Amino acid sequence: MARKPTARRGGGPVEEPAEADDLYEFGGSPRRSRRPSAGAGGRWWIGAGRAVLWAFIIVVIFNGIWMPLRGGLAEPSTDEAGSAGQQPDFPKTAASGFAARFAGVYLNTEGLESEERADALAAFVPEGRAASFAAEGASLSGDNIGVVGVDVRDDENAVVTVSADVAGAPMSLDVPVYAAGPDNFVVSGPPALLAAPGRAELPSPDTVETDAAARDELLPRLERFFGAYAEDPDYLSDFVEPGARVDRLPPDTLEFVELVDVAVPASGSGDNDGRQVTAEVVWVPAEAGEDTSAELTQSYELTVVKDGENWYVREIHGAPRSFGE
Repeated sequence: MARKPTARRGGGPVEEPAEADDLYEFGGSPRRSRRPSAGAGGRWWIGAGRAVLWAFIIVVIFNGIWMPLRGGLAEPSTDEAGSAGQQPDFPKTAASGFAARFAGVYLNTEGLESEERADALAAFVPEGRAASFAAEGASLSGDNIGVVGVDVRDDENAVVTVSADVAGAPMSLDVPVYAAGPDNFVVSGPPALLAAPGRAELPSPDTVETDAAARDELLPRLERFFGAYAEDPDYLSDFVEPGARVDRLPPDTLEFVELVDVAVPASGSGDNDGRQVTAEVVWVPAEAGEDTSAELTQSYELTVVKDGENWYVREIHGAPRSFGE
């Protein structure tokens, strides 16, 4: 320890501890030791760093617990998601043909003995069940048989709806079909005869603003188009939009009589944009004699475009709806 020299009796220097001088200040008052300030030595940086570190740890722990829990609550399991979006894999087309053939046998009993009918049905029903489909004393006839729908229940079961004229009256026949693969079927229960679909009532047509000026331009133009459509293929291209394809009717099938009317809805689009119009046309079969009344009135939906002063046909289809109550 360093010592300060002091006067000593006899004139010699005497050393005292250096710290003694530090304990007194201005007249011998003891001097207080100084405490370091709060920011001394960068301690506040250490405190802030600890706070950030703890916040980070809390966020990591929270996300590690909450995210899997939230995913399990919000999303269905893999099996549930797969089953919800997957459609039954039932062979509808092949089963439809099978049900139609069965209906042709089941709905026709005239001229067949019970054993003959059972033998014919044996190819469609489970073994030993043909007698369950017997029609003792019944006289059924089924014509105009066609499949109109397949109600699929699962991969192996469906109900095929067949339409037919049964004894001259329109009816439906629901046939339950079991599929053991893509080409093995069996009628899985007795079928059910039902009423044919009823006749619907058309609602009143919507009021549509028409374009009288465009109608006046289109009427003579479409008259010539339909005349060429049936009878003059070389002339037809003059009325078809360049680049579009409109195939003419087969030769010597129909003859054009008149264009009854053209309905042209108003459009705010430009002249080069396609316009949907409806045309009512009267034809006669090409082989019809002059003394017969064989006129055919038909409705067409055409997409037409205007280029310069002329209108051209881009597409032609049957009109989806031209009647209204």
